[in-house]
Amino acid sequence: MPRIVSCFKWVKDEADIKVAPNSRELVLDRVGYKISDYDRNAIEEAMRLQERYGGSVVAVTVGPPAAKQSLKDALSRGPEKAYFINDPGFTELEPSQTAAILAAAIKGHIEYDLIICAEGSSDLYAQQVGPRLAELLGIPCATYVNKLAVENNQIIAERKLDDGVEVVTMPMPALVTVLPEINTPRLPSLKQVLGAAKKPVANIGLADIGQLKEPCLKTTSVLAATMERRREKYGAEIEDIRKVVDALIKEGVLV
Repeated sequence: MPRIVSCFKWVKDEADIKVAPNSRELVLDRVGYKISDYDRNAIEEAMRLQERYGGSVVAVTVGPPAAKQSLKDALSRGPEKAYFINDPGFTELEPSQTAAILAAAIKGHIEYDLIICAEGSSDLYAQQVGPRLAELLGIPCATYVNKLAVENNQIIAERKLDDGVEVVTMPMPALVTVLPEINTPRLPSLKQVLGAAKKPVANIGLADIGQLKEPCLKTTSVLAATMERRREKYGAEIEDIRKVVDALIKEGVLV
């Protein structure tokens, strides 16, 4: 009966992000927040494993005090307890910092056999937190997982790769990062939403985990993507086809 930890992140809702009309700057004045879409898959997979094998599921997140709003949503999806690692300085964290904070909190406060993370978050999608966390905890890690099973105190993970599918076996404790196609998250019922408020939440502060590390990466700016059309027309004649090829070579699309 595995003790499962599911990590999640409270992120800006991309549906609310606007772009300034005269520049590519993002307008975040009225942006809302949500649990990262990919982290919902991680929580859902943790609950499905509990339904099959028993055990326990807890949810863990790192963020500023305002991220407390995420706990009810996470708990309504099934976990029996949440760990809220929070501090006013936990804003705009980059992956190495998030992994270090999670590792310090898990080592000191949470017992586990399996940690499930999303492949990436829906804001940064750096795909680093899971592998970094596994390295800091000294446990095996499998990424790109689209199928999970537990057998004889081992994790059997099916990994979806570019050139095929790989099946790996790891002893517990272990960590996996799951792909979105591993499941379809269920919508919490009204009873589950109301019951989430009664579930326990453990607060872990900066004093409990030590000093916050300096970031390895610094974001200088974030601009919206643009799409420019050439508005060039080509016919179906041989000369036109040659022009298309020459244009693609000039743009670096073809070498």
